[in-house]
Parts: sequence; structure tokens; C-alpha cells
Amino acid sequence: MKQLTKAEEDIMRILWELKKGNVKDIIKQFPEPKPAYNTVSTIVRILESKGFVDYEKKGKGHVYFPVVKQQDYSNQSINKLVDNYFQGSFKSMVSFFVKKNDISLNELESVLNEINKKE
Repeated sequence: MKQLTKAEEDIMRILWELKKGNVKDIIKQFPEPKPAYNTVSTIVRILESKGFVDYEKKGKGHVYFPVVKQQDYSNQSINKLVDNYFQGSFKSMVSFFVKKNDISLNELESVLNEINKKE
């Protein structure tokens, strides 16, 4: 699966939330100042070429929908982060975030509870 740029991820997040929509629907979801129609249209076509989005013809326009599930992309992105910055060690990643972000004991216990549920 290909990696997305920040702009592509922003549009994918909107499409994952909307489930489907045309370019105008996507633009409505952006905060002010809203991106230009042509910019969003171009990025959506790039997402289509990368295999993240497909469309169905509706009148003269297109209605776009995600092909890649958000969970699948998130998993791939996390794995890439762990591989690239923490030598494939989730333990190193968690240790890093604990040290750098002052995670509270309650938050750490919550993470441990989630891990224990998986086992």
C-alpha cells in the first residue's frame, strides 16, 4: 500500500467519514479557508490512481468513495513508523512516548488494559 501525503490523508479522512461524496461534499467538510475546487479534484484523482478511491458516475459528475479501509491504512502507517523509527520494536515506541509525552499513570493503565484484552 502506498503512503499518502498530508493533503491526501486529509481528503481520505473526510471520505472515510462521509462514506461517499462528490468534490463539493468533500470541500464542505474542510475548515475555513476552504481549498480550491481544482485542488481537491486533482488530489481525489491522485487518490484514485493510487487505488485508495473509486467513483461512480452520477449525472455529469462523479461520486467518490474509499476503497481502502481506514483501519487497514492506519495499521500500515503504524507499522511503517515502528519499522522506520523504532527498529521494529513496539516496546521502544511505547517507551519513547511514555518518556517524551508525560503519559499519566491512568493513561498507561488504560493502554495496558487494552493490551490485556487482546491476549
